[in-house]
Amino acid sequence: MSPYRLNRLFDQRSQRCLDVAIDHGFFGESSFLTGIEDMPTAVRTLVAAAPDAIQLSPGQARLLQGLPGRAKPVLVLRTDVANVYGRELPDDLFSLLIDDAVGQALRLDAACVVVNLLDVPDRPDVRRSCVRNVMRLQAACAPVGMPLMVEPLAFVASDRGGYDTVGDRDRIVGLVRQAVELGADVIKADPTDDPHDYGAVVRVADPCPVLARGGGKVDDEQLLARTRALLDQGASGIVYGRNIIQHTHPAAMTGALIAMLHEDLDVAAAVERLRARQAAGT
Repeated sequence: MSPYRLNRLFDQRSQRCLDVAIDHGFFGESSFLTGIEDMPTAVRTLVAAAPDAIQLSPGQARLLQGLPGRAKPVLVLRTDVANVYGRELPDDLFSLLIDDAVGQALRLDAACVVVNLLDVPDRPDVRRSCVRNVMRLQAACAPVGMPLMVEPLAFVASDRGGYDTVGDRDRIVGLVRQAVELGADVIKADPTDDPHDYGAVVRVADPCPVLARGGGKVDDEQLLARTRALLDQGASGIVYGRNIIQHTHPAAMTGALIAMLHEDLDVAAAVERLRARQAAGT
């Protein structure tokens, strides 16, 4: 894989990345749409906040790439769709790769493509489909220098119905290593239950940079403390969605996280930065 596109994903000062994921509508779950019902507004808000990247589906990527000028986040293109996220699940679970994924990414001037590697209880067929998706995508990415981000997710059955992702270190480590062996260039992985264990994930991913996934919505100080711990364990950045776009002040939270990643702020300073921007209404 050529490093040239990958260089666009990471800040040149810190060599870290804040990727804001707002591709949730791709999975067909209405509960995922909170904060992104109005996608043009959501994209404009994030562009103004200036994260390093925005993660979008093919149908929404034009909202970012159609904006004029060079000073905007790079595009990370979601390339697969799955039906494993609902509380009431069909018997036929799937994970499908979009047609001509790399061709679409090239035409949209994406800096990276992202694909899932799902481990669902008692559903080896879903894992098999994901492995096949990663293999096919890697084979298409390599000749044209398109970086491949793989998102390994470990699921457990939920008391509420359906599945939830888990922070089981051993399961995450196994999936991450498989993703690296399959040819990933970047890893997007859930935080471990104890974020101070995340170094184990970073080690098995070497030489791939690891971006920590945000998951469900948590309070501000908890999010910033967890982010600091993950960075201290060697994470090369974060991919957050709901914790930014569902925040009462998305731009302020984005700014606090950017400062933590690129200025190496500690938790107290990041909280102060967040509060100041909230008070200023920015």
